[in-house]
Parts: sequence; C-alpha cells; structure tokens
Amino acid sequence: MQNSHQTPKPAATVILARDTENGLEVFMMKRTTNVAFAKGMHVFPGGSVDESDHSEEMHALCHGLDDTLASRQLGIEKGGLSYWVAAVRECFEEAGLFLGYASGLHSFEHTESKTDRLAMHRAALAENELSFVQMLQVENLKVAADQLIYYSHWVTQPGRPRRYDTRFFVAQAPSGQIAMHDNSETVAHLWVRPSEALDLHKRGELDLMFPTIKTLESMTHFHRVQDLLAYARSKPQIPLMAPRSSVAKDGSIRLLIPSDYAFAEVAKLDPDDKGTAKSDIEPGHPVKLATDIWRLTAPNPGMMTGPGTNTYLIGNSKSGIAVIDPGPALDEHIEAILQLAEGPIKWILCTHTHRDHSPAAKILKSMTGAQLIGMSAPMHAGQDQEFVPDLTPRHREVLQIAGTHLRAIHTPGHASNHFCYLHEIEKIMFTGDHIMQGSTVVINPPDGDMQVYLESLKMIANESMEYLAPGHGFLIGKPVEAIERLLIHRLDRENKVISALKGSNQPQSIEQLVAMVYQDTPPQRHAMAMRSLLAHLLKLKHEGRTIQNPDGWILTAGN
Repeated sequence: MQNSHQTPKPAATVILARDTENGLEVFMMKRTTNVAFAKGMHVFPGGSVDESDHSEEMHALCHGLDDTLASRQLGIEKGGLSYWVAAVRECFEEAGLFLGYASGLHSFEHTESKTDRLAMHRAALAENELSFVQMLQVENLKVAADQLIYYSHWVTQPGRPRRYDTRFFVAQAPSGQIAMHDNSETVAHLWVRPSEALDLHKRGELDLMFPTIKTLESMTHFHRVQDLLAYARSKPQIPLMAPRSSVAKDGSIRLLIPSDYAFAEVAKLDPDDKGTAKSDIEPGHPVKLATDIWRLTAPNPGMMTGPGTNTYLIGNSKSGIAVIDPGPALDEHIEAILQLAEGPIKWILCTHTHRDHSPAAKILKSMTGAQLIGMSAPMHAGQDQEFVPDLTPRHREVLQIAGTHLRAIHTPGHASNHFCYLHEIEKIMFTGDHIMQGSTVVINPPDGDMQVYLESLKMIANESMEYLAPGHGFLIGKPVEAIERLLIHRLDRENKVISALKGSNQPQSIEQLVAMVYQDTPPQRHAMAMRSLLAHLLKLKHEGRTIQNPDGWILTAGN
C-alpha cells in the first residue's frame, strides 16, 4: 500500500503555445490507458526529473540559465536547472519537439535529414540505448533553458497512488518542427485553444486533470503567445498549488486551490485532506473552527453581506459562552444561537453597530442577562442606536471571558466605533467588517474615514495571529499577506483617482469619477462605490492633494 504521506516525486511540464488566426493555441497529448498515472487524460508534455537531469555535464549543455538562478526562481537551494532539463527532455521524448539551439546558438529547426536522425535518437532514448546528454553532444545541440518561463507549481494531494511535485513552464512552440506522439505513453495529440479545451472537457470529450483545468483557465484571456510569456515573466512569485478536498453544498467532492475562499479554512479543519470540511457557507449550519469556537451564519445573504453575517460563539458549559456579533434581529437566527450555545450566554460582544451586526444583541441580552460589550453607536444613518453597551473596552484591553483571553483592539475606519477581538490562545482575529472576504469594505463618510482605516489595517498587521475570522466569509489564512493585499488594493484605487483627475483640466464630479475609477466594478454597485470614492477624495484633501469646489474635484498644483 502506498504511504499517503510519501514524498512527492519531482517532475516538470512544459506548455507549448503558438499563435494562429483564431488566437493562441496550446499543445496537448492524450496518455494511454496502460499507464499508472493520468490514464487516458489529455496533458501537457512532461514527466519525472531523472537523476541524469542533475549532472554537471547536462547543465553545461544548457543555454541562458545556470543552476543558481534557476534554483532561486524555484525557491530551492540547488538543482533547479534540472527541472528545465526534464521539461525539454520529456517534451522531446513524448512529442518529438525539441526546445534548443544548434551550433552557433541558432534556433533549432528540422530539416529532412535532421528529422530522420532525431527520430532515430528518440527511439534510442526510449529503449535506454542513448542518453539525452549523448544525443545533444552527437548533434552539437544545447537546451534552450532561456525559452522556458516558470509558470506554476503543483503538488499532488496526499493519498494518491502517485504523487508529484511538478513545476510548470510555458514556452513558444518551436517553429519548423512537427509534433509526433510516441505511441507508447501518448497515443494522440492536438493543438487547441484553452477555452475550447475547457468546453470539450465540459462536454465529456476531453478528460482533464484538475491542475490542467486550472492551468487552461488561467490562459483563456491571452490572445497572443507574447502576452502569455510577458505575464509569466511578470509574476513576482509562484504560489504552491496543493489542492485540498472539500464537501460542496450538494455533497459532492470539490477540489480547492489557495485562491479559493474556503481553502485556508478547509486546510485548518481537515489537515489530513479526508474531504470532510465544507466549502460552502450555509446559513444556520454551525461550523466548529477550533476548540470552543463556533461560527453560525445568519440568513441575511445579499450584495453587501455575502453569504450572511457571521456570529461567533466562544466557550463551553463550564466557562460560559461569549457571542461575537449576534447579527440582525431575526428570530430564526437568535433561536439558532441559543440552540448552539453549550452553556449559558454571559457575554455579547459587537465589533460595531451596523444593522447587520448588532440589533440582535438587545434581544439576546433580554433573554439571557448577558453583559453587552462594545462601543455606542455614532449618530449617523445605518447605525443601531438601540445598542447600549454595559462595557466599552479600552484599546488593547484584554478581556478574560469564556475561559480565554480576548484582546479588544479599536480599529476605526469602516466605522468609528469598530473593534476587532483577538483570541490570544487560538490566534484568531475576529475582524467584523474591518476585513471581509471576497471584497473590500465600504468606507462611508462621514463616519467612515479612509486615512484612519488604512492606519487601523497597518496596526493590526503587527498582532500575533494565524487566522482572520471575518464578519462575512470563511477563515482567512496568512493574515499579514491578506492585509498587505488590501493596502495595495486601496493605494491602487487611490492612484486611479489621481490619474482620473490628472486626465482632465476641468473639475470632476463624483458621478464622473466613479465610472473611471471603478470601471472594474459592475454599474449596479457604483452608487455604493461612490461612498468609498468620496472617502479617497477626502483623504487626499486632508493631505493637501485635492480641492473640492462647487463644480467638483481637482488636484492641487504639483499633483
């Protein structure tokens, strides 16, 4: 029996792309059903990194890249160049296409005589009568390592019969060469547009593995090879794609990658990847996030609330229960909170007093006698003025409740009375609407303040935490990275505001600016986007970079 935690075998794959009048096409091969891995699947050329791929003799025959630079690109200490070698070697063995240079570093192109010789060498390689190094030496060829661009990194899930740690590369298909499947491991091949391959898969006409599907999806918006290669070169870092199994709402198994919202939570709740954690948030269905921590989502899904407002319960029958953000005043949700609580509810904490977070607090207090903790509502529209706290914590005060320590951190910006609560033992930060999943929060002046919001984001990035538990959405992993992405997004949006104002000699109204600054946002959301746009403009005004006059907004001199 295979060990489910066996070390994945190093492998390399190359995605060959070419330009056609119909757009970019990629090369794919159909594997035979007589192999142990990816039976009958359509794949890109590739395979395991062999011991011979590591030899100094082999590396000396690579052009444009050395092992030090290759290893740095892959994030490993040494041996990186071997992946480039393996990708080129496997592509030649499986498809008969050689990414390399002839003598004098001229691009290698087939002639009739060369085609015959390489076909002979290819057959000898298949019979282990010749090594790849020997073929290159005999033909005076070099591997075009500079033509392969690192694209992605995938690791097969634990428990699979074969596990691979595969580096994907992209390259322009060599000109003047004709692909030929080997009729051994591969029995057919085709050139196909990524979107067409995905359509064929959906119709059941093309079997694809999960990494292949995701790779094709990532390429559908490229129309030219050079655009794809430029994108690959521009990637600052390549994240590890280690898929996780999860349970979808309909009970089927759904594979997740790090960019999926549920990924971090599924990895936390199901570390052995048994496929037991859910990848859909269902209102009214409690989820145990950690020892004595539960999430219960209110049945108030919508454009501003996502799947619904999250209520968190902390504690047990011995310590008593603390409820964070009891949510809207919905009888169904309040009853679900009471049913989920394993002990008496003694504390009710609210991150802020927007109407989807705190109205149930007053009702729940009347039913349980619990202490209300939070800050009173400011006198602005959309606030729950009936929330009257028994205790307003000091900034960074540690509350010893529900058998644990919760640090109250004042985080104004989205709302002036906003608090986040850090569970110091589990290192989970309950963020309310300070950080949401799937979208940036609306900063709505006058109570919302963009400058203060950005300062609050930077402040909590210094806390010792492992997960963010937002008011809407799943647990968010790698909190500091998540916060950095939010900061970058906000500053990018601010730069768009400045560019839009620079592009006109006339004052611009909010209505004019929103179409330019939020062109990536559906028009039906522009009314709400104008509130955050105003917050950006007011921040810039405070910094002396914009001026508001009766006709609209303009930049100050020098900006």
